[in-house]
Amino acid sequence: MVGLVFKQIQYRLLVSYLAVFASILGTFAIAVRIVYAHSLKQQLTDTLTTLGQGAVTSAEFNHGRLEVGNDISVQDLVARSQALQWFDLRGQLIAQQGKTISTLPFSSRETSQIQSSNPRIQSVTLPIVSSNNQQQLGYVRASQSLEEMDENLQKLDWGLSGGIVIALMLSGIGGVWLTRQAMSPIEESFQRLKQFTADASHELRNPLMAIKSNVSVALKYPEGMRPIDAEKFAAIASASDQMAHLTEDLLLLARTDKATKPEQQPVNLTEILQGLAESYQLQAQTKQITLQTNLAQSAYVLGDVAQLTRLFTNLIVNALHYTLEEGRVEVNLSRTGQNLIVDVTDTGIGIAPEQLTQVFDRFWRADQSRTHWDGGSGLGLAIAQSIAQSHGGTISVNSQVNVGSCFTVRLPLLAAIK
Repeated sequence: MVGLVFKQIQYRLLVSYLAVFASILGTFAIAVRIVYAHSLKQQLTDTLTTLGQGAVTSAEFNHGRLEVGNDISVQDLVARSQALQWFDLRGQLIAQQGKTISTLPFSSRETSQIQSSNPRIQSVTLPIVSSNNQQQLGYVRASQSLEEMDENLQKLDWGLSGGIVIALMLSGIGGVWLTRQAMSPIEESFQRLKQFTADASHELRNPLMAIKSNVSVALKYPEGMRPIDAEKFAAIASASDQMAHLTEDLLLLARTDKATKPEQQPVNLTEILQGLAESYQLQAQTKQITLQTNLAQSAYVLGDVAQLTRLFTNLIVNALHYTLEEGRVEVNLSRTGQNLIVDVTDTGIGIAPEQLTQVFDRFWRADQSRTHWDGGSGLGLAIAQSIAQSHGGTISVNSQVNVGSCFTVRLPLLAAIK
Protein backbone atom coordinates (compact mmCIF):
# COMPACT_ATOMS: atom_id res chain seq x y z
CA MET A 1 0.00 0.00 0.00
CA VAL A 2 2.86 2.34 0.85
CA GLY A 3 4.38 1.56 -2.54
CA LEU A 4 1.07 2.53 -4.13
CA VAL A 5 1.13 5.83 -2.24
CA PHE A 6 4.63 6.60 -3.50
CA LYS A 7 3.56 5.71 -7.05
CA GLN A 8 0.62 8.08 -6.74
CA ILE A 9 2.94 10.84 -5.51
CA GLN A 10 5.34 10.11 -8.37
CA TYR A 11 2.44 10.22 -10.83
CA ARG A 12 1.22 13.56 -9.46
CA LEU A 13 4.73 15.00 -9.66
CA LEU A 14 5.07 13.82 -13.25
CA VAL A 15 1.66 15.23 -14.22
CA SER A 16 2.44 18.56 -12.51
CA TYR A 17 5.81 18.75 -14.24
CA LEU A 18 4.29 18.00 -17.65
CA ALA A 19 1.44 20.48 -17.04
CA VAL A 20 3.89 23.28 -16.22
CA PHE A 21 6.12 22.37 -19.16
CA ALA A 22 3.11 22.18 -21.51
CA SER A 23 1.96 25.61 -20.30
CA ILE A 24 5.39 27.07 -21.01
CA LEU A 25 5.56 25.48 -24.46
CA GLY A 26 1.99 26.56 -25.23
CA THR A 27 2.70 30.14 -24.22
CA PHE A 28 5.88 30.16 -26.29
CA ALA A 29 4.06 28.67 -29.32
CA ILE A 30 1.26 31.26 -29.09
CA ALA A 31 3.80 34.07 -28.84
CA VAL A 32 5.71 32.74 -31.88
CA ARG A 33 2.50 32.43 -33.89
CA ILE A 34 1.36 35.96 -33.01
CA VAL A 35 4.73 37.47 -33.95
CA TYR A 36 4.93 35.42 -37.16
CA ALA A 37 1.35 36.25 -38.20
CA HIS A 38 1.95 39.94 -37.53
CA SER A 39 5.14 39.80 -39.58
CA LEU A 40 3.36 38.13 -42.52
CA LYS A 41 0.50 40.62 -42.37
CA GLN A 42 2.90 43.57 -42.27
CA GLN A 43 4.88 42.12 -45.15
CA LEU A 44 1.70 41.70 -47.19
CA THR A 45 0.59 45.24 -46.35
CA ASP A 46 3.93 46.60 -47.55
CA THR A 47 3.64 44.57 -50.77
CA LEU A 48 0.13 45.87 -51.45
CA THR A 49 1.21 49.43 -50.65
CA THR A 50 4.03 49.14 -53.18
CA LEU A 51 1.61 47.70 -55.75
CA GLY A 52 -0.89 50.48 -55.10
CA GLN A 53 1.76 53.17 -55.40
CA GLY A 54 2.73 51.77 -58.79
CA ALA A 55 -0.92 51.87 -59.84
CA VAL A 56 -1.19 55.47 -58.64
CA THR A 57 1.65 56.59 -60.95
CA SER A 58 0.00 54.92 -63.93
CA ALA A 59 -3.30 56.75 -63.45
CA GLU A 60 -4.02 59.95 -65.44
CA PHE A 61 -6.66 62.67 -65.35
CA ASN A 62 -7.78 63.49 -68.88
CA HIS A 63 -10.61 65.96 -69.70
CA GLY A 64 -12.00 65.73 -66.17
CA ARG A 65 -11.97 61.94 -66.08
CA LEU A 66 -9.65 59.47 -64.36
CA GLU A 67 -7.99 57.11 -66.83
CA VAL A 68 -6.05 53.94 -66.02
CA GLY A 69 -2.72 53.29 -67.72
CA ASN A 70 -1.44 50.00 -69.08
CA ASP A 71 1.84 49.92 -67.19
CA ILE A 72 0.83 46.97 -64.98
CA SER A 73 0.71 43.43 -66.35
CA VAL A 74 -2.61 41.70 -65.71
CA GLN A 75 -0.94 38.31 -66.03
CA ASP A 76 1.41 39.15 -63.18
CA LEU A 77 -1.54 40.19 -61.02
CA VAL A 78 -3.33 36.92 -61.71
CA ALA A 79 -0.21 34.86 -61.05
CA ARG A 80 0.32 36.53 -57.68
CA SER A 81 -3.43 36.33 -56.76
CA GLN A 82 -3.56 40.13 -56.75
CA ALA A 83 -6.00 42.70 -58.10
CA LEU A 84 -6.30 46.45 -58.59
CA GLN A 85 -9.42 48.62 -58.47
CA TRP A 86 -9.71 52.31 -59.34
CA PHE A 87 -12.41 54.55 -57.85
CA ASP A 88 -13.32 58.17 -58.44
CA LEU A 89 -13.75 60.70 -55.66
CA ARG A 90 -17.36 59.59 -55.12
CA GLY A 91 -16.27 55.98 -54.63
CA GLN A 92 -17.64 54.75 -57.95
CA LEU A 93 -15.68 51.89 -59.52
CA ILE A 94 -13.92 53.01 -62.70
CA ALA A 95 -11.83 49.98 -63.61
CA GLN A 96 -10.35 46.81 -62.17
CA GLN A 97 -7.65 44.34 -63.09
CA GLY A 98 -6.66 40.94 -61.80
CA LYS A 99 -8.47 37.83 -60.57
CA THR A 100 -8.73 38.22 -56.80
CA ILE A 101 -11.18 41.11 -56.58
CA SER A 102 -12.33 42.38 -53.20
CA THR A 103 -16.11 42.66 -52.90
CA LEU A 104 -16.03 44.86 -49.80
CA PRO A 105 -17.81 48.24 -50.09
CA PHE A 106 -15.39 51.02 -50.90
CA SER A 107 -14.29 53.12 -47.94
CA SER A 108 -11.88 56.01 -48.23
CA ARG A 109 -11.46 56.11 -44.43
CA GLU A 110 -10.11 52.56 -44.02
CA THR A 111 -6.62 52.25 -45.45
CA SER A 112 -6.43 48.50 -44.83
CA GLN A 113 -9.36 46.08 -45.08
CA ILE A 114 -9.70 42.30 -44.76
CA GLN A 115 -12.47 40.35 -46.43
CA SER A 116 -13.21 37.45 -44.06
CA SER A 117 -15.56 35.57 -46.38
CA ASN A 118 -14.26 32.91 -48.74
CA PRO A 119 -11.87 33.75 -50.31
CA ARG A 120 -10.12 35.75 -47.63
CA ILE A 121 -8.63 38.90 -49.14
CA GLN A 122 -6.61 41.80 -47.76
CA SER A 123 -6.85 45.22 -49.39
CA VAL A 124 -4.95 48.49 -49.12
CA THR A 125 -6.56 51.75 -50.37
CA LEU A 126 -4.38 54.70 -51.47
CA PRO A 127 -5.41 58.15 -52.76
CA ILE A 128 -4.51 59.22 -56.30
CA VAL A 129 -3.03 62.74 -56.30
CA SER A 130 -2.08 64.75 -59.39
CA SER A 131 1.64 65.43 -59.64
CA ASN A 132 0.99 68.82 -61.26
CA ASN A 133 -1.30 70.64 -58.85
CA GLN A 134 -1.49 68.08 -55.98
CA GLN A 135 -5.20 67.70 -56.64
CA GLN A 136 -6.77 64.43 -55.51
CA LEU A 137 -8.16 62.55 -58.49
CA GLY A 138 -9.52 59.34 -56.95
CA TYR A 139 -8.45 56.15 -55.19
CA VAL A 140 -6.79 52.86 -56.00
CA ARG A 141 -7.33 49.66 -54.01
CA ALA A 142 -4.74 46.90 -54.20
CA SER A 143 -5.87 43.43 -53.05
CA GLN A 144 -4.31 40.01 -52.58
CA SER A 145 -5.61 36.62 -51.49
CA LEU A 146 -4.69 35.51 -47.95
CA GLU A 147 -4.68 31.86 -48.96
CA GLU A 148 -0.88 31.63 -49.08
CA MET A 149 -0.52 33.37 -45.72
CA ASP A 150 -3.16 31.09 -44.16
CA GLU A 151 -1.35 28.04 -45.52
CA ASN A 152 1.92 29.25 -44.02
CA LEU A 153 0.23 29.84 -40.67
CA GLN A 154 -1.36 26.39 -40.82
CA LYS A 155 2.02 24.81 -41.49
CA LEU A 156 3.41 26.74 -38.56
CA ASP A 157 0.54 25.55 -36.34
CA TRP A 158 1.16 21.93 -37.30
CA GLY A 159 4.87 22.33 -36.76
CA LEU A 160 4.46 23.93 -33.36
CA SER A 161 1.82 21.38 -32.29
CA GLY A 162 3.94 18.47 -33.43
CA GLY A 163 6.97 19.94 -31.72
CA ILE A 164 5.05 20.38 -28.47
CA VAL A 165 3.77 16.79 -28.59
CA ILE A 166 7.24 15.39 -29.28
CA ALA A 167 8.74 17.61 -26.58
CA LEU A 168 6.11 16.44 -24.06
CA MET A 169 6.69 12.79 -24.96
CA LEU A 170 10.42 13.13 -24.50
CA SER A 171 9.92 15.18 -21.36
CA GLY A 172 7.51 12.53 -20.05
CA ILE A 173 10.15 9.83 -20.50
CA GLY A 174 12.73 12.01 -18.82
CA GLY A 175 10.22 13.03 -16.17
CA VAL A 176 9.56 9.41 -15.22
CA TRP A 177 13.27 8.88 -14.68
CA LEU A 178 13.66 12.15 -12.76
CA THR A 179 10.68 11.50 -10.47
CA ARG A 180 11.97 8.00 -9.76
CA GLN A 181 15.35 9.42 -8.86
CA ALA A 182 13.71 12.09 -6.69
CA MET A 183 11.40 9.65 -4.88
CA SER A 184 13.99 6.89 -4.44
CA PRO A 185 15.82 8.37 -1.40
CA ILE A 186 12.51 9.38 0.17
CA GLU A 187 11.10 5.89 -0.27
CA GLU A 188 14.28 4.32 1.10
CA SER A 189 14.17 6.62 4.13
CA PHE A 190 10.54 5.73 4.72
CA GLN A 191 11.30 2.02 4.47
CA ARG A 192 14.10 2.42 7.02
CA LEU A 193 11.80 4.40 9.29
CA LYS A 194 9.08 1.78 8.94
CA GLN A 195 11.52 -1.02 9.71
CA PHE A 196 12.79 0.90 12.71
CA THR A 197 9.22 1.40 13.94
CA ALA A 198 8.48 -2.30 13.59
CA ASP A 199 11.74 -3.32 15.32
CA ALA A 200 11.29 -0.81 18.12
CA SER A 201 7.69 -1.86 18.68
CA HIS A 202 8.73 -5.51 18.78
CA GLU A 203 11.53 -4.85 21.25
CA LEU A 204 9.25 -2.78 23.48
CA ARG A 205 6.80 -5.64 23.94
CA ASN A 206 8.94 -7.61 26.41
CA PRO A 207 9.82 -4.75 28.81
CA LEU A 208 6.21 -3.54 28.69
CA MET A 209 4.95 -7.00 29.56
CA ALA A 210 7.43 -7.09 32.46
CA ILE A 211 6.22 -3.69 33.71
CA LYS A 212 2.56 -4.72 33.41
CA SER A 213 3.06 -8.04 35.19
CA ASN A 214 5.06 -6.51 38.07
CA VAL A 215 2.58 -3.67 38.48
CA SER A 216 -0.27 -6.18 38.51
CA VAL A 217 1.44 -8.17 41.24
CA ALA A 218 2.07 -5.01 43.27
CA LEU A 219 -1.54 -3.92 42.96
CA LYS A 220 -2.76 -7.41 43.86
CA TYR A 221 -1.07 -7.21 47.26
CA PRO A 222 -1.41 -3.59 48.43
CA GLU A 223 -1.09 -4.34 52.17
CA GLY A 224 2.42 -2.94 52.59
CA MET A 225 1.80 -0.03 50.26
CA ARG A 226 0.82 3.52 51.02
CA PRO A 227 -2.39 4.79 49.32
CA ILE A 228 -0.38 7.33 47.37
CA ASP A 229 1.89 4.55 46.11
CA ALA A 230 -1.12 2.55 45.00
CA GLU A 231 -2.30 5.52 42.96
CA LYS A 232 1.12 5.80 41.33
CA PHE A 233 1.17 2.08 40.48
CA ALA A 234 -2.32 2.40 39.00
CA ALA A 235 -1.10 5.28 36.82
CA ILE A 236 1.89 3.15 35.75
CA ALA A 237 -0.46 0.28 34.88
CA SER A 238 -2.66 2.59 32.81
CA ALA A 239 0.33 4.08 30.96
CA SER A 240 1.81 0.66 30.27
CA ASP A 241 -1.54 -0.53 28.88
CA GLN A 242 -1.63 2.44 26.51
CA MET A 243 1.96 1.82 25.40
CA ALA A 244 1.21 -1.86 24.87
CA HIS A 245 -1.78 -0.98 22.66
CA LEU A 246 0.35 1.52 20.76
CA THR A 247 3.12 -1.01 20.07
CA GLU A 248 0.58 -3.60 18.94
CA ASP A 249 -0.99 -1.05 16.58
CA LEU A 250 2.41 -0.08 15.17
CA LEU A 251 3.30 -3.73 14.61
CA LEU A 252 -0.02 -4.33 12.86
CA LEU A 253 0.55 -1.35 10.60
CA ALA A 254 4.07 -2.56 9.81
CA ARG A 255 2.68 -5.97 8.82
CA THR A 256 -0.15 -4.59 6.67
CA ASP A 257 2.25 -2.12 4.99
CA LYS A 258 4.24 -5.01 3.52
CA ALA A 259 3.71 -5.85 -0.13
CA THR A 260 2.65 -9.42 0.71
CA LYS A 261 -1.08 -10.02 0.74
CA PRO A 262 -2.83 -11.21 3.91
CA GLU A 263 -3.87 -14.82 4.33
CA GLN A 264 -6.55 -15.52 1.73
CA GLN A 265 -9.61 -17.51 2.74
CA PRO A 266 -13.37 -17.10 2.36
CA VAL A 267 -14.69 -14.88 5.15
CA ASN A 268 -18.36 -14.40 5.99
CA LEU A 269 -18.56 -10.66 6.53
CA THR A 270 -22.13 -10.91 7.78
CA GLU A 271 -21.04 -13.11 10.70
CA ILE A 272 -18.17 -10.78 11.62
CA LEU A 273 -20.40 -7.68 11.68
CA GLN A 274 -23.20 -9.45 13.53
CA GLY A 275 -20.76 -10.73 16.15
CA LEU A 276 -19.23 -7.28 16.65
CA ALA A 277 -22.64 -5.66 16.98
CA GLU A 278 -23.57 -8.16 19.71
CA SER A 279 -20.23 -7.67 21.48
CA TYR A 280 -20.58 -3.89 21.65
CA GLN A 281 -24.29 -3.84 22.40
CA LEU A 282 -23.64 -3.55 26.16
CA GLN A 283 -21.21 -0.64 25.67
CA ALA A 284 -23.78 1.11 23.50
CA GLN A 285 -26.53 0.59 26.08
CA THR A 286 -24.27 1.99 28.80
CA LYS A 287 -24.03 5.25 26.85
CA GLN A 288 -27.73 5.05 25.90
CA ILE A 289 -26.74 4.70 22.25
CA THR A 290 -28.90 2.72 19.82
CA LEU A 291 -26.70 0.25 17.92
CA GLN A 292 -28.53 -1.24 14.92
CA THR A 293 -27.52 -3.47 12.02
CA ASN A 294 -28.92 -4.07 8.56
CA LEU A 295 -26.87 -6.88 7.04
CA ALA A 296 -27.10 -8.80 3.80
CA GLN A 297 -27.17 -12.56 4.23
CA SER A 298 -24.06 -14.70 3.63
CA ALA A 299 -21.85 -11.98 2.17
CA TYR A 300 -18.38 -13.41 1.59
CA VAL A 301 -15.03 -11.81 0.84
CA LEU A 302 -11.56 -13.27 0.40
CA GLY A 303 -9.21 -12.23 3.16
CA ASP A 304 -7.93 -12.56 6.72
CA VAL A 305 -10.53 -13.01 9.46
CA ALA A 306 -8.46 -11.36 12.21
CA GLN A 307 -7.59 -8.31 10.12
CA LEU A 308 -11.13 -7.79 8.84
CA THR A 309 -12.44 -8.11 12.40
CA ARG A 310 -9.93 -5.47 13.50
CA LEU A 311 -10.98 -3.21 10.63
CA PHE A 312 -14.66 -3.11 11.60
CA THR A 313 -13.91 -3.15 15.33
CA ASN A 314 -12.00 0.09 14.90
CA LEU A 315 -14.86 1.67 12.98
CA ILE A 316 -17.55 0.61 15.46
CA VAL A 317 -15.47 1.63 18.49
CA ASN A 318 -14.71 4.95 16.80
CA ALA A 319 -18.44 5.55 16.17
CA LEU A 320 -19.43 4.65 19.74
CA HIS A 321 -16.79 6.86 21.31
CA TYR A 322 -17.64 9.94 19.26
CA THR A 323 -21.42 9.57 19.57
CA LEU A 324 -23.01 11.33 22.52
CA GLU A 325 -25.70 9.88 24.76
CA GLU A 326 -29.02 8.95 23.15
CA GLY A 327 -27.33 8.92 19.76
CA ARG A 328 -27.48 6.25 17.06
CA VAL A 329 -24.90 4.00 15.38
CA GLU A 330 -25.89 1.92 12.37
CA VAL A 331 -23.94 -0.81 10.58
CA ASN A 332 -25.24 -1.60 7.09
CA LEU A 333 -23.95 -4.28 4.71
CA SER A 334 -25.13 -4.34 1.10
CA ARG A 335 -24.06 -5.62 -2.31
CA THR A 336 -23.35 -3.36 -5.28
CA GLY A 337 -22.23 -5.11 -8.43
CA GLN A 338 -19.05 -7.05 -7.62
CA ASN A 339 -18.48 -5.28 -4.30
CA LEU A 340 -19.68 -5.44 -0.73
CA ILE A 341 -20.41 -2.07 0.86
CA VAL A 342 -20.23 -1.63 4.63
CA ASP A 343 -21.47 1.68 6.04
CA VAL A 344 -20.80 2.54 9.69
CA THR A 345 -22.94 5.61 10.37
CA ASP A 346 -23.19 7.58 13.61
CA THR A 347 -24.90 10.71 14.89
CA GLY A 348 -21.73 11.90 16.63
CA ILE A 349 -19.90 15.17 16.75
CA GLY A 350 -18.75 14.93 13.14
CA ILE A 351 -15.60 16.13 11.41
CA ALA A 352 -14.94 19.54 9.89
CA PRO A 353 -14.69 19.58 6.07
CA GLU A 354 -11.09 20.87 6.10
CA GLN A 355 -10.06 17.91 8.29
CA LEU A 356 -11.59 15.10 6.22
CA THR A 357 -8.41 14.60 4.20
CA GLN A 358 -6.44 13.99 7.42
CA VAL A 359 -8.79 11.47 9.02
CA PHE A 360 -6.75 8.44 7.95
CA ASP A 361 -3.36 9.94 8.75
CA ARG A 362 -1.37 8.22 11.47
CA PHE A 363 -1.50 9.86 14.90
CA TRP A 364 -3.90 12.48 13.60
CA ARG A 365 -6.29 13.88 16.20
CA ALA A 366 -8.94 16.51 15.65
CA ASP A 367 -9.00 18.81 18.66
CA GLN A 368 -12.76 19.06 18.79
CA SER A 369 -13.40 15.31 18.57
CA ARG A 370 -10.57 14.16 20.83
CA THR A 371 -11.85 16.24 23.73
CA HIS A 372 -14.45 13.52 24.14
CA TRP A 373 -11.97 10.66 24.21
CA ASP A 374 -8.29 10.69 25.12
CA GLY A 375 -7.71 6.96 25.31
CA GLY A 376 -6.92 6.23 21.65
CA SER A 377 -3.53 6.10 19.97
CA GLY A 378 -4.60 7.93 16.84
CA LEU A 379 -3.87 4.83 14.72
CA GLY A 380 -7.31 3.18 14.57
CA LEU A 381 -8.48 4.70 11.29
CA ALA A 382 -5.01 4.41 9.73
CA ILE A 383 -5.09 0.68 10.56
CA ALA A 384 -8.60 0.40 9.10
CA GLN A 385 -7.48 2.02 5.86
CA SER A 386 -4.38 -0.15 5.64
CA ILE A 387 -6.38 -3.36 6.13
CA ALA A 388 -9.01 -2.32 3.58
CA GLN A 389 -6.35 -1.54 0.98
CA SER A 390 -4.48 -4.81 1.66
CA HIS A 391 -7.74 -6.64 0.81
CA GLY A 392 -8.12 -4.79 -2.49
CA GLY A 393 -10.74 -2.43 -1.10
CA THR A 394 -11.17 1.20 -0.18
CA ILE A 395 -12.45 3.22 2.76
CA SER A 396 -13.90 6.72 2.65
CA VAL A 397 -15.70 9.10 4.98
CA ASN A 398 -18.50 11.64 4.75
CA SER A 399 -19.13 13.85 7.74
CA GLN A 400 -20.83 16.99 8.96
CA VAL A 401 -20.07 18.76 12.21
CA ASN A 402 -22.72 18.16 14.91
CA VAL A 403 -24.63 15.87 12.53
CA GLY A 404 -22.51 12.73 12.30
CA SER A 405 -20.15 10.68 10.17
CA CYS A 406 -20.40 7.76 7.77
CA PHE A 407 -17.40 5.52 7.08
CA THR A 408 -17.83 3.43 3.94
CA VAL A 409 -15.75 0.31 3.26
CA ARG A 410 -15.84 -1.24 -0.22
CA LEU A 411 -14.48 -4.80 -0.59
CA PRO A 412 -14.45 -7.20 -3.58
CA LEU A 413 -17.30 -9.71 -3.37
CA LEU A 414 -16.66 -13.46 -3.26
CA ALA A 415 -19.45 -15.74 -4.43
CA ALA A 416 -21.52 -16.95 -1.45
CA ILE A 417 -20.56 -20.42 -0.21
CA LYS A 418 -23.47 -22.68 0.64
